[in-house]
Amino acid sequence: MAWDPFTDSFVTPSRTAPGGAEPQRTAPPDGEAAARSAPTVSALGSCAGPDGSGGTLPGPPGPAAGLPAPAPAPPSSGTRRPGERGAPDEARGAREGDTGGPEKAAGEPHRRWARGSHRPARGASAAARQSGRDPFLDNARFLLVLLVVLEHNWAPVADAMRGVEAASLLVYSFHLPALALLCGHLSRNFTGRPDQMRRLLTHLLVPYLVFEAAFGGMRTLFWEQPFAVTPTRPSFVCWFLLALFVWRLTAPLWRAVRWPVAFAALLSVAAGFTDLGDELALSRLLMYWPWFVLGLRLRADRLRPLRNRAARRWALPVLAAAAAGAWWAAPRVSRDWLLMEAGAHELGLRPLPYVGVRLALFVLGGVLVAAFLALVPARRTGYTVLGACALYPFLLHGLVVEAVRQTGGYQVVVTGGLLAVVGTTVLAVGLTMLLGLPQVRQVLWPLVEPSFPGWLHGRAAPEAGDTAAPDGRLPRVRAPQGGSGRWPADGRAVAPRSAGTPVPGRTANGG
Repeated sequence: MAWDPFTDSFVTPSRTAPGGAEPQRTAPPDGEAAARSAPTVSALGSCAGPDGSGGTLPGPPGPAAGLPAPAPAPPSSGTRRPGERGAPDEARGAREGDTGGPEKAAGEPHRRWARGSHRPARGASAAARQSGRDPFLDNARFLLVLLVVLEHNWAPVADAMRGVEAASLLVYSFHLPALALLCGHLSRNFTGRPDQMRRLLTHLLVPYLVFEAAFGGMRTLFWEQPFAVTPTRPSFVCWFLLALFVWRLTAPLWRAVRWPVAFAALLSVAAGFTDLGDELALSRLLMYWPWFVLGLRLRADRLRPLRNRAARRWALPVLAAAAAGAWWAAPRVSRDWLLMEAGAHELGLRPLPYVGVRLALFVLGGVLVAAFLALVPARRTGYTVLGACALYPFLLHGLVVEAVRQTGGYQVVVTGGLLAVVGTTVLAVGLTMLLGLPQVRQVLWPLVEPSFPGWLHGRAAPEAGDTAAPDGRLPRVRAPQGGSGRWPADGRAVAPRSAGTPVPGRTANGG
């Protein structure tokens, strides 16, 4: 599956599991051979993201980090040919939950399937099943992107119908905070390594510029405006790519700050007293920042209590009460409070009431985010694979919504009443699933998740013990062969962990 900014976990190889044998050390492989053998691995990220991402270890990334390498299929195809380096071992039937815990992961061999009981897995779902990804995170990612699509289809008709406006208020109160929190949780291992920086460029910055140009073309097509690309003023959904780019860049900084969540919340509230305008979507970038930082601080074990039955029992009453409150607030409360674009002056509040309301919204958002995550299935579902490629529907649906808006389609929905809104909702769900299909990804992956050109790869900084070539140039440093080793302090490569032996307590998408 494809790498996505929403979900790449930036997982780095871990130390040997307790009780396991010390890995054999080998010399670094030939540079060109290592580049050819490096596997192409996806983690939605691009929804397969912007990229998705505790403790971390320094060094080049392992297979879960997705080293860029030439591949015969597009990076989002979700399949590998049998025999390719890094392809899942179908004969062993490796899958998440088949390791038997830390003891088996440390050295116990995999249990063979009974004869005739295992069929070869095929397609994107097979890749997800054998990659050790956490289906809970993929499910949450898909459902949050689905809520984004639904909200953008409800917004044009919300002012005409109280029920739609109440649903819009309810969704806005938690879906973007939850998405930012999830992106932060999956960015815990981001340290700014060169490979991680290249992925930020190719899977966040490049799609941002591409879709800014696409929205500029739509303005020319529907509004007859001169074609122009305005990267300093993000269009529609593109602001989230820009915000995630900045959030990820500063992830190492928040690990060096004491009380980072409180500091980010203070920064968010203070942004409401400044006139930031529309430049770089700074208001939303700053006001949603605490949720990303909170995700950075959340370890995987902090999310596990939300996956049990007791959590689901209280989640439904909480969301039902929130829906009733949204119905009451629909004609009385402005959505500007939840859009995070207006400050205290635009909302007409004095500083003290504004701070009180913002803090109350933090608390309300935290409760609703927890309730939403408690209702997310922790098992594999029919849409789990789509959650691993969520960046496609997230970006592409904006073009569809803008086209329908400019052609007057939502005026027809208002005229049609509640039945037309229900039909629009069903179409929005279908659109979200359609834009995540492999056929769409195979065509559009160069625009959404392009590869970083090999000739642009930089050279590593010289270290003690490096010897220069006769022409005075230092050798290029490449990843260990197979892409799954790590570099210790002495510069020698540690042999990669054998296939089918996942790190205890860690999955490919950061769970």
